[in-house]
Amino acid sequence: MTPNPEPSTIHASEVRREYHLGDAVVNAVNGITLTVPAGEFLALLGSSGSGKSTLLSMLAGLDRPTSGSIQVGSKNLAEFSAENLARYRRETVGMVFQSFNLLPRMTLEENVELPLRLSGVDRRERGARVSEALERVHLAARSKHRPGELSGGEQQRGALARALVNHPSILFADEPTGNLDSVNGEQILSLLREFQTTLGMTIVMVTHERPLAERFADRIVTLSDGKVISDSPTLRTSDGVSHASLASQGATSQANPGVTS
Repeated sequence: MTPNPEPSTIHASEVRREYHLGDAVVNAVNGITLTVPAGEFLALLGSSGSGKSTLLSMLAGLDRPTSGSIQVGSKNLAEFSAENLARYRRETVGMVFQSFNLLPRMTLEENVELPLRLSGVDRRERGARVSEALERVHLAARSKHRPGELSGGEQQRGALARALVNHPSILFADEPTGNLDSVNGEQILSLLREFQTTLGMTIVMVTHERPLAERFADRIVTLSDGKVISDSPTLRTSDGVSHASLASQGATSQANPGVTS
């Protein structure tokens, strides 16, 4: 696959997002400052309503902050026109959601090709890019199938292929394992980790599954009430298991001598 554009550091400074519900003001994101170095796999954790998905939407250019700035490299997204934000979403980022969002009447390859058609990419190049993306998520043999003929895990891998096809440097994933069983969830996160290491992509993922975040991400930032309450590396080992997970297993084994890890 063609190398992605040079990744850029993401820096959010005092970002706020307010919503008005009648006379009430909801501070969904309340003054967050956060830096994501280029090439990092960051997991955003928090309970429902903590602000993690709202923050992700602003970093991805899907929403604008009420105040504060979001820098991607030297560019401030808050100053972008609607047209430039659309270009940023089209050329710099890929997006994956909990719901797969594949169009049911299109085949898998047609779904993956759609962003390229919208970008005006030449037909021959579109075909090559679609084939590369489907190979990378191990779905080349399913390219002619429609979403209804695919399992949930296959549909989410198809959504990953669609996110990859424009060669983004940043991938945003909002609860990508939320509709999957544990086996398919691990497979999706293994692919995200592979994209980070082989393509040099920056990954920012929203999840509520701390064990998976500890295993696959480089760093976990936890949100509550629109604020960052903790920010720490996962200290993953070379085999992909975090030291935090190993320490937890060790404590369990000591408490239960009959348990082996």
